[in-house]
Amino acid sequence: MTYKELVAVYEKLESTTKRLEKTYYVAQLLKKSTDKEVPVLMLLLQGIIFPAWEEKKIGVAARLVLKAINVATGIDTKKIEKEWKDTGDLGKVAENLVARKKQVTLFSRELSIEKVYNNLKQLADMTGQGTVDKKVKLIAELLTSAKPNEAKYIIRTVLEDLRVGAGEGVLRDAIVSAYFPAIYGVSDYCINCNKIVPATDKCIECANKLDGKFSASYIEKFENYIESYNANIPKDKTNVIKKIKLLKIKTTDELKHEVLNNYDVIICEDEKQAREAYNFLVASLQEAIDISNDFADAALLAKNKGLSGLSNIKLEALSPIKVMLYQKAADILDAFEQVSRPAALEFKYDGFRLQLHRNGDKIKLFTRRLEDVTEQFPDVVKVVKDNIRSKNYILDSEVIGYDTKTKRFLPFQHISQRIRRKYDIKELTEKVPVIINLFDAVLVDERNLIKLPFAERRAIIKKITNEVSYKIQLAEQLITADNKEAEEFYKKALELGNEGVMAKNLEAPYKPGSRVGYGVKIKPTMENLDLVIVAAEWGEGKRSRWLSSFTVACRDDDTGELLELGKVSTGLKEKADEGVSFEEMTKLLEPLFEQDESSDKTSKSVKEVRVKPKIVIEIGYEEIQKSPTYTSGYALRFPRVLRLRTDKPVDEISSLSQVEDLFYGQK
Repeated sequence: MTYKELVAVYEKLESTTKRLEKTYYVAQLLKKSTDKEVPVLMLLLQGIIFPAWEEKKIGVAARLVLKAINVATGIDTKKIEKEWKDTGDLGKVAENLVARKKQVTLFSRELSIEKVYNNLKQLADMTGQGTVDKKVKLIAELLTSAKPNEAKYIIRTVLEDLRVGAGEGVLRDAIVSAYFPAIYGVSDYCINCNKIVPATDKCIECANKLDGKFSASYIEKFENYIESYNANIPKDKTNVIKKIKLLKIKTTDELKHEVLNNYDVIICEDEKQAREAYNFLVASLQEAIDISNDFADAALLAKNKGLSGLSNIKLEALSPIKVMLYQKAADILDAFEQVSRPAALEFKYDGFRLQLHRNGDKIKLFTRRLEDVTEQFPDVVKVVKDNIRSKNYILDSEVIGYDTKTKRFLPFQHISQRIRRKYDIKELTEKVPVIINLFDAVLVDERNLIKLPFAERRAIIKKITNEVSYKIQLAEQLITADNKEAEEFYKKALELGNEGVMAKNLEAPYKPGSRVGYGVKIKPTMENLDLVIVAAEWGEGKRSRWLSSFTVACRDDDTGELLELGKVSTGLKEKADEGVSFEEMTKLLEPLFEQDESSDKTSKSVKEVRVKPKIVIEIGYEEIQKSPTYTSGYALRFPRVLRLRTDKPVDEISSLSQVEDLFYGQK
């Protein structure tokens, strides 16, 4: 597949904010991709070269990209810098300057997605003497052959700043659309362009008005369209143009027994059933993605083996999976309402969530962001090795630090230092020792436990764990249906310095990556928000060396687009030992600047800088207000930075729907 075909989709994705349209464009691309191309497309559509859980990164700074543009175009670096300052987008700069090239290099050739991917992948593997020149050469080689619009997206991918809105939800739905039959009611047939398209008012392809109604007469009309289409395929083109094959179903259960790859369209009895059938396909794919944690694996299984392939995906230790997530309940009564009675109540620790993996003699630890932090927690590795009686498992835990003198639990910030530290680990393990609190099991002795009831999973953890005081234990638990008992347990949790309690349905399965109501959290304060920093301002006076005000954003549920929610500066400290400091935040954000507005870091010619959305912070606030100033439509009153969320990826930050729920809930 040529790179220009992918670029054409990038441009379509950028041109719309509508999730249905984004999904359709990606699906059309996947339909014509080969098995070899699918894994490459899954990564490039996200603007990455390596899966999220892999430690490798492209690791190319903006200055190196400037040099590559210079080599590829022959345009002076100072001119490139000026254009960069004017546009603030190195991708756009590359597009403009490649268009200005006076001659085409003799050795330029049409780029394929494999060529682009392979060149960029090599960037992460290069070390040692001469590395910079080699990296420049690899990027410049692509730019030399690239068309202007191709150059733009190559550079944005290099800088890990693609921004086309192809989030995980879009990719998942596109895989369903590409490799499973279209479902009438969710999809429609356009008689003008003879294509099956999303069921909206107008055809995405040709803007022809669609019927948009679901009834027996419209189903009959739809079938007639398909019958007419099949009948009018010229006999000499039957090997090129395939007939559209219909499958009629009366219940969603019928889908489980059909080889869906044999059909193009599914017709249900009514619109509700059509939506249920579609949701079933999406849920089947999502479960496979959550277990494999690889869109490419799930896509290839859907493409080649259908539903049976997805249902047989194997859970393997040492390969991280998405953790189960929990919604917030208003109080104990609301929690019982959501998870039913009796329920398991557990302490909600203010710690760091870790997946514990073991296969034979090898142990690995992963954060909720799927980062491998085994090296940072040698003490945890030793404790689980000595005290868990199994050599094959995936366990879910919360690790908390404690004060060696008072034995009281320490706030999250103390233990979060371990994640970012590569040196002096031994010193930190002695300074902030940790307790491992086990609360769920996903795999034990090669047995997949995901569909077992929570009560059984908990019993299995207890059976294989040797609990040791202040080293490893099961999360403190109370099973009750009584409001008073539950309130007393909640009070006890808070008195011990915990964030609150969890309430869990005893019969619920483990649902990786889902907030599905099988468990909820109860906390005494209004729900804090986890937001990503998208811009920052330099301070004044004694803070002029630091970034001191930060624009934060939430996530659009449908498109993954980041929507600004306001600015925050309160809560940061001037001294590092007092908490998250201005200096620490500045050091984290400087490598993420989208443009380097001044070589003199002490006298800023530009007050505000845009930054790549990588740093997630937890924000407290007094109130949420409606606001036309910010793209989310809301603003935070008296926001304050509570802590860095190094454990949380950007795709798990607070969503716009959560902000709206909190806004209406506070009334």
